[in-house]
Amino acid sequence: MIKRIDNFNLDNANKIWHIFQNSYAVEANILKADDFPPLKRSVAQIIQSNNNFFAFYDYIDLVALIEIDIKEKIHIQSLVVCPDHFRKGYAKKLIKYVLSMFDSHVFTVETGFDNLPAKNLYSSLGFTEMLQYEAAYGIKKIKYVRQNN
Repeated sequence: MIKRIDNFNLDNANKIWHIFQNSYAVEANILKADDFPPLKRSVAQIIQSNNNFFAFYDYIDLVALIEIDIKEKIHIQSLVVCPDHFRKGYAKKLIKYVLSMFDSHVFTVETGFDNLPAKNLYSSLGFTEMLQYEAAYGIKKIKYVRQNN
């Protein structure tokens, strides 16, 4: 089940923080990153975020989460899955949910260049490579875009 989660609520923000820590630790390892900004994000920063968070629940357990920034385009700011629930299709379901729920012509997302599972997922959903760049913290990144007509 997918539903919006209120990040302004302290209990929810803590749950979001925990799933970020668990999932981003795996991504940092994939990218061989010693300094990985998503792991530095605090509960207070999550509470202060004006982004929208949608959670995927497996029964009552929060197992995956997508964070989106809604402006003239929809940017997927974060997409995380609890490591115990990798390869179950939860990330794909969350992206499809966002694509169907928001009337936008442009969706964007970024990931580390060496994160092959994420790159394959985005490509399978119609995202195309827009650019590659070196982030300030030394990680090569790739930005994807999906244009809807």
